[in-house]
Amino acid sequence: MTKSQAGRSRASGRITLAMVAKHAGVATMTASRAITQPDMVSQALRDRVDKAVIDLGYVPNRAARALASSQSKVIAVLVPSLSNAVFTEVLAGIQDALDADDYQILIGNTRYSDQEEEKLIGTYLQSNPDGMLLSGLTHSERVQQILTNSRVPVVSMMDMSTDPSQLTVGFSQFQAGQAMTRYLLDKGHKRIGFIGAQLDERTLRRAEGYRQAMHEAGLADARLEVMVAEPSTIALGAELLGRMLAQAPDCDAIFCCNDDLAHGAIYQCQRRGISVPTQLAICGFNDLPASAWMNPSLTTIGTPRYRIGFEAATLLRAVIKGEAPPNRQIDLGFTLMARESA
Repeated sequence: MTKSQAGRSRASGRITLAMVAKHAGVATMTASRAITQPDMVSQALRDRVDKAVIDLGYVPNRAARALASSQSKVIAVLVPSLSNAVFTEVLAGIQDALDADDYQILIGNTRYSDQEEEKLIGTYLQSNPDGMLLSGLTHSERVQQILTNSRVPVVSMMDMSTDPSQLTVGFSQFQAGQAMTRYLLDKGHKRIGFIGAQLDERTLRRAEGYRQAMHEAGLADARLEVMVAEPSTIALGAELLGRMLAQAPDCDAIFCCNDDLAHGAIYQCQRRGISVPTQLAICGFNDLPASAWMNPSLTTIGTPRYRIGFEAATLLRAVIKGEAPPNRQIDLGFTLMARESA
């Protein structure tokens, strides 16, 4: 096929595999095999087909390949935020785990909204994904129904389920919240406050762990909690520190549900002349890159974000291939990073 013929083909419609095969001088089935299973043909034949693909500007039709192979080579991934460093690291792990198998990833941002999650899942299921990776364990009744009816394998990320049949990769948000609170208790603090924002399921489970530890110590007090549904930011952390000290002026330590809130709380303490940790201990959660470089450096919970993404994608890939995973629930744990702020 000449360049002028290729131009006419583009004008009249999509370049097809048959056109590529004709341009390369091979059968259509051979061209297909050279593209989808290159190890099954000779290098010389691969080179001819590759040149035809480039000459014609051919783009493989994934939908057609999915019908032929019963696999779309597409994985749908839903996270609640694309700007939060926590989830960008999860996505990096997913990408690295799936690259070797040539999977394409559909990334959706739910914005912490059940309605947005439902809309995205409905849209992505139209692409017949081989599997889905979802953040968290809690979904609306409608989403649960859609996922059950779709029969698409799903791996949940970031927390651990009590349902042994559910595929999950993460760590116990409850136990992490409990561990940080017990750490502060062991340091001698008694009036430990909890600052929470966004109020997504992970924040709420951390708060449950905090409450359990305070209850066990006989120190539970509702006045020591400041919880708002606003998105978590450094500025909000500074504001919420003020609210905490107004309603519990005898507070001697604060556990913030995220590092950015803790950063804001430390900055506000510095503006107010409150010594950290001498007068007030401050702790965070997630061990963001800046936390070790704060002054004072932030005590926080280190979370294996990249590994969560990598292991979740690896588990999903195994299920798609029909393999029986040795463990349907992978608990990667967390690390308490004890630093100068507490």
